[in-house]
Amino acid sequence: MNEIDVRLAAKEDTVFAQAICDEIFLSSNERKTGIARRTPEYICEKILAGKAVIALTSNREFVGFSYIESWGGKSFVANSGLIVAHKYRGKGIARRIKEQTFILSRKLYPDAKIFSITTGAAVMKLNYEFGFRPVPFVELTDDPEFWKGCEGCRHFEILKEHDYKMCICTGLLFDPKEHLEIHNPCEQEI
Repeated sequence: MNEIDVRLAAKEDTVFAQAICDEIFLSSNERKTGIARRTPEYICEKILAGKAVIALTSNREFVGFSYIESWGGKSFVANSGLIVAHKYRGKGIARRIKEQTFILSRKLYPDAKIFSITTGAAVMKLNYEFGFRPVPFVELTDDPEFWKGCEGCRHFEILKEHDYKMCICTGLLFDPKEHLEIHNPCEQEI
C-alpha cells in the first residue's frame, strides 16, 4: 500500500473538492445520520484559506479530509467535515487527520474554544481522547452563520424546531482554559 501523507491542504489539493463532497454525501446516506452537505466551492475556500487538512497517498489518491472555521469573533473554532474514504477506513487515518486539524486549530486560534458536533461514535471517541467533553448546544457558538451550515443536514428541521439548542448530534467542546499545564517549581524527593 502507498504511504499516506496527512498535512495542511494546499492549492493543488482543490482538485479533490468534489471527491470530498461526494464522500461526505455517501457517508451521510449510508449512516442515515446527520452530516451537513458542503459544496466543492466551500471546500476550496477552506483549502485556499489554509484551514484544511488532507490525507493523500504517495501517488495523490484522496484518502481523507477535515477543515476548521472560526465563529463568534474567533472565540470558537469548529473542527468539521472529518471524512475518510471508504477503502481507507479502519486504518487510523481519521485519528491522524483529527490530530493535525486539532494542531491547526490551536496554532491559528490558541485561545479559542474548539468544538465539534457529530452523530458518529468514532468521531466522539477521538474527540474525548483529545480532551473534548460533551456539552449542550448552548455552550457552543451562538453565531447564526455556524448554524446555517446545518441546513444541508437531513436533521435540520429537528435543530430548527428546538431553537438551535438541541438535535441528534452531540456537541463536544475543548476549552483550552480547562487544560492548563501544572508545573511544580519545588520538585524535591520525599
